[in-house]
Amino acid sequence: MTERNDFLRERFRQAPPPRPGHPTGPPPGRAPHPGPPTVRIPPVQAPPGSPVPAPGRWPYPAPQRPAAAPPRRPKPRPSHGWRRVVYAATFGLVNLGPSAVQRRRAELEAIVAAPLRGHYKVGVLGKGGVGKTTVAASIGSVFAELRRSDRVVAVDADTAFGRLGSRVDPRADGSYFELATNKNIQSFAELLTRVGSNSAGLYVLAGENGSRRHILDPAVYREATLRLDRHFTISVIDCGSTMDAPVTREALRDLDALVVVSSPWPDGASAAAQTMEWLATHGRMGLLQRTVLVLNDSDGHSDKQTRDILSRQFVSRGQAVVAVPFDPQLRPGGVINSTGEMAPATRQGFVEIAAVITHHFATRPDRGRDRR
Repeated sequence: MTERNDFLRERFRQAPPPRPGHPTGPPPGRAPHPGPPTVRIPPVQAPPGSPVPAPGRWPYPAPQRPAAAPPRRPKPRPSHGWRRVVYAATFGLVNLGPSAVQRRRAELEAIVAAPLRGHYKVGVLGKGGVGKTTVAASIGSVFAELRRSDRVVAVDADTAFGRLGSRVDPRADGSYFELATNKNIQSFAELLTRVGSNSAGLYVLAGENGSRRHILDPAVYREATLRLDRHFTISVIDCGSTMDAPVTREALRDLDALVVVSSPWPDGASAAAQTMEWLATHGRMGLLQRTVLVLNDSDGHSDKQTRDILSRQFVSRGQAVVAVPFDPQLRPGGVINSTGEMAPATRQGFVEIAAVITHHFATRPDRGRDRR
């Protein structure tokens, strides 16, 4: 085997014989090629500390492929109006997407549904006849529908024969006094027997009126709401019509946001302005900054020009203002069972109010502990 290997090695070292008629030297005027280098090229060394590639693998990293573009999100489907008709008629082939009004509503609903920590209270103030209780029940229903993972309760703190219970659940017959004094009420299941509710998921604690054995006072109100705070994320307090009422003052001490309801007429706006001046002169500037004014058209007789003038006057003072149009579904004495029964523009107004309130909740640095 050794002689054969030597023979083959010598044979391959010999140059192949020239073909007939083919020149053996370099072309005229060109220097002969120096031939292969005599110095061996050193192998490429990997940088120190780099991982040793597995046998048979390329020692360099594979070239990176460009990242694939993220898939385009499908366009939301329209939920109302002629756009929805077109979408349904074409079996989804023509999707014009939601309108500007629908996109605005979705943005506001996302704000209302934003996560919150702790528990919060929003009060509702206004003189008689402006729809204060209607606004309180409607705001509470919006919160309850859009925050299904949280519990929302409306509390009647109007000692002058408040009617919040009858607007949310006429069957509600709970008692402030029983809730405040009965130490056996600990679990939420036990609490449910003392409150009512509507289809939106809003609970209600009916007020103490003259037909009951006990009259609501600040101490009973404070103890009852402390018990509610253990089970509810948001409490909507329907306050009395007068700022000097003892229970109203106690409620103001414990609020994270405030809604002042006014009629869309100069006399109602004047009463709302007096309410805000009272807050400023009684050391409630922090609460005043977290107040939203509601121009509520409770009878359908307001005009747009007067409403716009009043709105600009309050906005110039730094107040958030929301106008709620007239809605026959919210007639006095009727039960507010669901926001789906409201006119779209009316529901939009209450969702906007709830969004402003939620913004005030989120800006509280101490999550609702310091109520001033």
